[in-house]
Amino acid sequence: MRIVLIGQAAFGEKVLQALIKGEEDIVGIYTPPDSLEKTDPLKQLALQLDIPTFQPERMRAPEGYREYVKLKPDLNLMAYVTSILPDSILKWPKLGTIQYHPSLLPKHRGGSAINWAIINGETKTGLTIFWPDKGIDTGPILLQKEVEISPDDTVGSLYFNKLFPLGIEAIAESIELIKKGIAPRIPQDESQATYEGLCTEKDSVIDWFQPVSKIYNLIRGTNPQPGAVTYLGGRRFKVFDSELLAGVGGGLPGEITDTTRQGFVVSAKDGAILIKRVQVKGSPKTAAAEFAAQINLQTGDRLGG
Repeated sequence: MRIVLIGQAAFGEKVLQALIKGEEDIVGIYTPPDSLEKTDPLKQLALQLDIPTFQPERMRAPEGYREYVKLKPDLNLMAYVTSILPDSILKWPKLGTIQYHPSLLPKHRGGSAINWAIINGETKTGLTIFWPDKGIDTGPILLQKEVEISPDDTVGSLYFNKLFPLGIEAIAESIELIKKGIAPRIPQDESQATYEGLCTEKDSVIDWFQPVSKIYNLIRGTNPQPGAVTYLGGRRFKVFDSELLAGVGGGLPGEITDTTRQGFVVSAKDGAILIKRVQVKGSPKTAAAEFAAQINLQTGDRLGG
């Protein structure tokens, strides 16, 4: 089976490794154009393996399509794709196109599915391998895998420890089902569908008057991206690693009630948050205790957004 792999980053790289280990015939790789910071790891591996690699600005462009059809794939595999492919490419292979998505579709369609599941305080999520169509994450389902969202999971831990490795397994399983001609196409239940836009900094500003559990979910649901935003006077910074201190109070919402070697404690409506790691714009992430010392943070100081 001739496969075109469309993807990027570490996930795309590990998918390619799994496909090669499974002795699949990878006839082409598509990744986004190189950034200024570094070469995409999927591209690096593809070049090492001497697999034809393409980086078009837009796969919708006529020259991109002409380039693609020369590969004559039987199947497209989309592994971490952030753009919408044209129908002409989705439907070109005789076996179609399959795509990985980090939620239990039809819930959490969109590009920040992991963020919103945690921000909403959900206790389970999963991944879906589906047959994409013209919509955003709306095609029929091939298979799904469920995972637990632990109380202290962040976007990073949920993805890299659970959804990432399970996704590799699910893709391999899906390809075997396709080979055997028994891969299902289960329509999504539109009555259960949800869609959220990308989680950006405008969604991640902390309101210290919210219940402490909601604040904690927002912090871990934006860690490592885009980071939870708060302010001390006119100083803006982002909060990352933190710990929920349920039942610990004693201050006004946003008030600093303690500073420790681990960081600083901020009071909320019905508890407190121990902030362990922060970031000021233009600087690397730093330990919250170090940040507190640098700005002479005092108990009684108050955060607000």
